[in-house]
Amino acid sequence: MADTLRTRVARVIAGGAHALLDKIEDAAPVAMFDQSLREVDVVTDDVRTELGRVAASRHLAQQQHQRLNAEHTLLEASVATALAESREDLARTAVARQLDIEAQLPVLEGSLGDLAQQEKELASYVDALKGKRREMEAAVRDFEASRRAVAAPAPCAPAGSADARLDAAENAFKRHYERQTGLNPASRGTTLQEVAKLRQLDELVRNNKIDERLAAFKAKV
Repeated sequence: MADTLRTRVARVIAGGAHALLDKIEDAAPVAMFDQSLREVDVVTDDVRTELGRVAASRHLAQQQHQRLNAEHTLLEASVATALAESREDLARTAVARQLDIEAQLPVLEGSLGDLAQQEKELASYVDALKGKRREMEAAVRDFEASRRAVAAPAPCAPAGSADARLDAAENAFKRHYERQTGLNPASRGTTLQEVAKLRQLDELVRNNKIDERLAAFKAKV
């Protein structure tokens, strides 16, 4: 993976949720929220693109490795047949081709190892970025909740005014949530169901990883 992409991932991961809240305090909250999450999404998309390229390269290298191995095996039989027919010239040609293949195989095997390592690294970066996004979303939700609490009127204020302010705050949060996720208000019900299912699936995978880690710790104990 290019160092520039690795550096971008590291910079996003290194940025703490508290740093995001500090920025939100000093700037337009909705704009800063959108900008920060958009940066995470852009980097995540770039990592996924690179992951797809590396996976495709590894697949092609794997196919070439298998093809050369199969050809090497066939040439073994060809050498035996040529010698049985007293065609040493053909046997020499087959052996020469075998030597060429044997020179290529270690290079391909080294490339496969490098690509597999890159693929594993990129996949871990995607997981890390998804975790960072969850952390940022949670921080913003906490910030919004605290801001609504501060904006709430004193107990002596009319109940209708408090409800109106709370509704306005919730509607503002929903609006920039829709802008961030691309949800269409006209089809909000169906889209939210799909988003909920995807989040449940993501959470299921994450919970499985947590269970596996806990099982490993229990085994050590």
